[in-house]
Amino acid sequence: MSLKIINPILPGFYPDPSVCAAEGAFYLVTSSFSYMPGLPVFKSTDCIHWEQIGNVIDRPEQMDFSGQGVSRGLFAPTIRYNKGKFYCICTQVDKIGNFFVTADNPAGPWSNPIVIEGAEGIDPSLFFDDDGKVWYIGTRPAPEGVKYNGNWEIWIQQIDIQTGKLLGESKGIWRGALRDCVWPEGPHIYKINGMYYLLHAEGGTGPDHAVCVARCETIDGKWEGKKSNPILTHRHLGKKAGVVYVGHADLFQDNDKHWWMVCLASRPYGDGDERYCNMGRETFMVPVIWEDGWPVASPKTGLVENAFSLTGIPVQRGNDDSDAVVFPDVDDFNEDTLGLYWLGLRRLDETVYSLKANPGSLRIFGGNKICQDNGVNMVARRQTGFSYEAACGINVNFINDGDSAGLVCFQNETFNYRIQVALRGKVIVIQLIKSMGETEEVIKEDVLGGGTKQFTGVFRVVAEKQHLYFEFGRDERNLAVFVEDMDATILSVEKAGGFVGTVIGMYAVNGCDESKGKFFADFDWFRYDNTARIWTN
Repeated sequence: MSLKIINPILPGFYPDPSVCAAEGAFYLVTSSFSYMPGLPVFKSTDCIHWEQIGNVIDRPEQMDFSGQGVSRGLFAPTIRYNKGKFYCICTQVDKIGNFFVTADNPAGPWSNPIVIEGAEGIDPSLFFDDDGKVWYIGTRPAPEGVKYNGNWEIWIQQIDIQTGKLLGESKGIWRGALRDCVWPEGPHIYKINGMYYLLHAEGGTGPDHAVCVARCETIDGKWEGKKSNPILTHRHLGKKAGVVYVGHADLFQDNDKHWWMVCLASRPYGDGDERYCNMGRETFMVPVIWEDGWPVASPKTGLVENAFSLTGIPVQRGNDDSDAVVFPDVDDFNEDTLGLYWLGLRRLDETVYSLKANPGSLRIFGGNKICQDNGVNMVARRQTGFSYEAACGINVNFINDGDSAGLVCFQNETFNYRIQVALRGKVIVIQLIKSMGETEEVIKEDVLGGGTKQFTGVFRVVAEKQHLYFEFGRDERNLAVFVEDMDATILSVEKAGGFVGTVIGMYAVNGCDESKGKFFADFDWFRYDNTARIWTN
């Protein structure tokens, strides 16, 4: 095994990466939208191995996500370090807007949000200049009036970093590298060798996404774009490329003074020409060199490669090369707290689950239906590979008609698959439910028995790329296919829309109001395992 950068460094739904260096280590955050806890924080000391150490938004008192769709919430964070303190600035769309939080330790706790009044738009960033001034950088609609969809500009304004108050006048500095640019966004400013550089994305988050750069001798002067912009994109490779949607990047320098860029991209997969991005936008890393005062991303090939040497040369990944980040395969729920990688939709607190009510099990309390925009009780983790197996052991004591619990493959509120047990009248049924847009369909239903309100069993989903097989049994040794060869492409961003990727997890739903606070399901364990080590399809 040799030391290599292995892409994606964060597989699965980890978009809009931002990174900073502090005291010999590197810290990375990504968007999380309406999942809680929000804005996961990863640490690396070698830029090869990454470990999740915390989440920026991890307490209900920090932020309220009620009523927000899964692709709303937290957009495009930036993490920065200055004079012993960490700053994370972000947007909560539809609610408090642009804000920042601070921490002495990036693992947390992070402060409650400081809202930046008057900060129009999204995708905020902070720049700490060497003269002591602090600048807010964001993107907003063209002030004179939007002439076309995506007619936005990148703007700057001084900010009081103690209070969050904007100072002086704002100034638009850049509208993108290309003529009639759409969505210049994700801006970051750096000062390198006395020159200011602006790194940003444009072209939208889909097939035309790209990373561009501009520079200026003064931060509020006339900015000049690099003539060979964009400096990183895969849009010229077409729809059949193994890596698509490349964009939204951040620059940093490692401990050996080599430059790197983290960026987002997606990996489509499927059969033939029908390829879709179920994992959403993931985090990748590419080397950067400097030529004639400009950054050159991924020199030699210009592509996001599967592996790079520590000096930035594209190399082959070996069978014994480990992934950049390793998540546990199995959770037996024997700890006092959930692992940092677990997610809840809009909340993940004592109203959703308990690890103490039945020690050794994850108890999920009955909540609202999956399709609703509040009160959904789900505990899930990200899909991180093209083919995988996910399973859970479940024990349920039903109370009222309609109570249900099970295993879900979830892209959003209206695009998901659920294999569940439910109480219907006096009998327990097992169901596979397919939700696709405005249509929710029971694909198959079997009666398991009557005369009891208790169920113990195992659910498993097997994904063979875009083919899903749902299994059920009383225990792991006696699993049988319940429904086979379901279409997984409905869990892709191309069909479901939005900005997130697929998660797989457990849930419980109250059948009626009388169940609230009473019905629950106990999950003894959850297992997730990628069954194929495939870079691209």
